[in-house]
Amino acid sequence: MDVQKFERDLAFLASRACRSTEYENEIQFMKIQSSLEGVKERLLELYRRNLVKINHSAMELLCAKKLIELGHEEVNVEHSLKENLVCDLFGRKDSSESSIVEIETGFVSPEYALQPLTYSRARIASKLARYSAFSSRFTLGTTPTNVLQIPPIFLVPPELRSSEDVRETKSLCDLYYRNPQVSLEEIACAKLDSVFIIDVDRVKVEELDAASYAKIAQEFCKNQ
Repeated sequence: MDVQKFERDLAFLASRACRSTEYENEIQFMKIQSSLEGVKERLLELYRRNLVKINHSAMELLCAKKLIELGHEEVNVEHSLKENLVCDLFGRKDSSESSIVEIETGFVSPEYALQPLTYSRARIASKLARYSAFSSRFTLGTTPTNVLQIPPIFLVPPELRSSEDVRETKSLCDLYYRNPQVSLEEIACAKLDSVFIIDVDRVKVEELDAASYAKIAQEFCKNQ
């Protein structure tokens, strides 16, 4: 474990991220810089405990900056929602508006190497079902090199989802996630508001609404 290198890498990334944006005034710049310093210190603490790695931490740092730019006064990384459930980022604007961002890199365990697409769909469905109820907005973050396998049910408003689709999605989740199981109610109520495209090379995060991202992803997969 090289704590000094981890700290240098995050400091370098935070500095680049701050310089990549044009600010209205010095106060706005200082606010974002100060907030990112707090995120960086939290990630450094977690790294010392061997709980995070630099690749994931770099994406969390950039997503934190994006949430701050979107008006979130408080942004936390590796935030506990309840016992045994920790989200990547939690941001709060005020008492009534909050955001969760879960980063999905597309990693597939060797255990599921022969069914990567099915596993990826189940993984995303499970995340949406388990996490999205804890905030007013829910966002998936991913890299430009990954195509999220978003189950179509989550692109339909909860009130328009059929019970059959809900049961099918639960059966999908149950293939891989049984401890604890995802409930029918969680799937029926889950939401996906947007997707963050996280470009670490260019220290840039672009936000797309869920429907727009799904359309682009569908066209890409169709043309392969």
